[in-house]
Amino acid sequence: MDDLREKYLKAVADAADEAALEDLRVQAVGKKGEISLKMRELGKMTPEERQVMGPKLNALKDEVNSALAAKKAALADAALDERLRAEWLDVSLPGRPRRMGTIHPVSQVTEEVTAIFADMGFAVAEGPQIETDWYNFDALNIPGHHPARAEMDTFYTHRAEGDNRPPHVLRTHTSPVQIRYMEQHGAPCRVIAPGRVYRADYDQTHTPMFHQVEGLAIDKDISMANLKWVLEEFFSAYFGAKVRTRFRASHFPFTEPSAEVDIQCSWEGGTVKVGEGDDWLEVLGSGMVHPHVLRAAGVDPDQWQGFAFGMGIDRIAMLKYGIPDLRAFFDSDLRWLRHYGFAALDVPAVHSGV
Repeated sequence: MDDLREKYLKAVADAADEAALEDLRVQAVGKKGEISLKMRELGKMTPEERQVMGPKLNALKDEVNSALAAKKAALADAALDERLRAEWLDVSLPGRPRRMGTIHPVSQVTEEVTAIFADMGFAVAEGPQIETDWYNFDALNIPGHHPARAEMDTFYTHRAEGDNRPPHVLRTHTSPVQIRYMEQHGAPCRVIAPGRVYRADYDQTHTPMFHQVEGLAIDKDISMANLKWVLEEFFSAYFGAKVRTRFRASHFPFTEPSAEVDIQCSWEGGTVKVGEGDDWLEVLGSGMVHPHVLRAAGVDPDQWQGFAFGMGIDRIAMLKYGIPDLRAFFDSDLRWLRHYGFAALDVPAVHSGV
């Protein structure tokens, strides 16, 4: 055993790499290694001989295994030292370029609209996208026979058989948010309600899901003149040029009187330019809030009055940034998103013009 110890400890110390070390391990303590064969011979010895030779063989095996492990660690450290000497990194080099994501035009324009109206004292109100029939229609003075309540225009949720309650709807406008806000906060109030809305329509200028922003201002002596000023200030700030508006008499169940609002524009080469020219482009509906709507929201129409308006966020984004097709907003085309998207640091603000 002394010869075996000297033989393998010297061989382990002289091993040049891990491959040679593994060969030595197999030769010494592998299944057919010299030390392993010696341990098998213990079965042929007398009990007295086993008591003497067993501990000595185990000690030899442990010593050789410890020497193998120590040498393997030493070789690994030497390899690491050599690698650290050979490899280097220039930390002054620029980082690898990484493609950055962009802000979707709808998100950007929503922030622009919010910033402009916030500058005029409007708060932001939000509400659920699945509404009750009452909030979406009845509270807004929309009669039961109105075309907007037909299934060809509105998405209704499913009711179980035997459940005779009016079905919930995917909200067709953000006007229900105004009712909920007045119920909770009363009057006076000045809010905008941006968000997703849903209607059963799909073409170049309509999609089943789109985005609207509606405004509401309630106080003692608000008039249509205040409405006109607010809209002209908004469009002038949004388009970055003085924009005139034109009101045309119309009818909406939730406002009286009601008006369609046109903005000044010109058409050149199939493109529209806002704020100049002799043409007009319809952009939104508005009017004085109907007394029935105020009453449904718990506001006394004999003491309070105000105006409301609503416009499509997607459509004013198309106008400002020259986007020809509304459907492209929701196609998830990376080329389109990279072209029309905004950098994350383009923070919308009234003074910045974005």
